[in-house]
Order: sequence, then structure tokens, then C-alpha cells
Amino acid sequence: MRIIRWAVVPIALAAMAAWVQTPTANPDTISFVAKQMNVPIKGQFKQFSAQIQFDPARPAAGKAAVEIDVASLDLGDEEFNYEMNTKTWLDTRTYPKATFISSAIKPIAPDRLEVSGKLTIKGKTLDVAVPVTLKTEGRTRVFEGTLPIRRTTFNIGEDEWRDASVVADEVQIRFRLIAAPQ
Repeated sequence: MRIIRWAVVPIALAAMAAWVQTPTANPDTISFVAKQMNVPIKGQFKQFSAQIQFDPARPAAGKAAVEIDVASLDLGDEEFNYEMNTKTWLDTRTYPKATFISSAIKPIAPDRLEVSGKLTIKGKTLDVAVPVTLKTEGRTRVFEGTLPIRRTTFNIGEDEWRDASVVADEVQIRFRLIAAPQ
């Protein structure tokens, strides 16, 4: 069962057009693709929350925050899910959340943004720039993108798994967040 905690933007910020996640026929997703022995492995996070403040007329004034319950990772196999939660991989007991907090939103083309901010995974925080495609679907806005990361930078896959010859170092984090005016 998919459980998502829908975040609400405070009313005090109502001067800016506020957008919040909203359930739709095409649900929000945060997923990833990695490669093991050059074979793609896909997974998704089933529990996360996102707060989005966005005014298309003033994109630079926007803000975004995402929090992922890392233990909600689903690779489609319980044994793989269990292994990914161990200290060697995601260490969800010590680091239960991964977060992204934006620091700047910059338009780079029509319907394309660059969202800069701090990404924290497994206790390590890095500055990242995320390319985002913005679509309008009816009254909703759809924010989609892919962020490549290096798993070893975040100590994902320690000890003998640090070697990228079996499990590739690059991981593609993919997201689709749907927001509606509040």
C-alpha cells in the first residue's frame, strides 16, 4: 500500500502562489535506477513528503523540500529490500531519512528549471543542481527530473561493495511530483 504524507505550505506564505502535492490518477513517484553487472535495477520509495512553493511569474522566489523515508525502498523483492536497509548499503536504522532542501530556483528555458540545494543521504550533505521539467496538466503542475549521483560519495555500498565493477557507482534518482494551487 502506498502511503504518502501530503505536506501543506503555511498560510503565512500565501502571498506567493503555493502549490502542494495532490493525489491524482498519475501518482507522485521518487524512484531510482542503478546497474548491477550492467543490468538495470529499478526501485522506488513508497513513503515521502514534499513541500513546493512555486509562482510561475516569480520562479526564483520558489522553494522546495523533500523528505524520503529511506526504509520504504522497494526493489520488488523482500530479500533485496532487507539487504538495502543494512549498514553496508543505506543503514536505515541510523539514517532513516534522506532530504533535499532547495536554496535557489532558476529558469533555464521555457518549462525548464534548475533547482539548486542540499541533498542529504546517509548523513552526508552535498550541494546539487537538479534539472526539472515543468508541465501544466489542468490545474496542476508536474515537476519531473532525474538527478545522477555517485553512490560511493554517500557511502552507499561499503566494504567490498565500494568497488563499482559489480554495482555501478552512478545511480539515477528520478522524480515526478504533482502540485496543485492551495
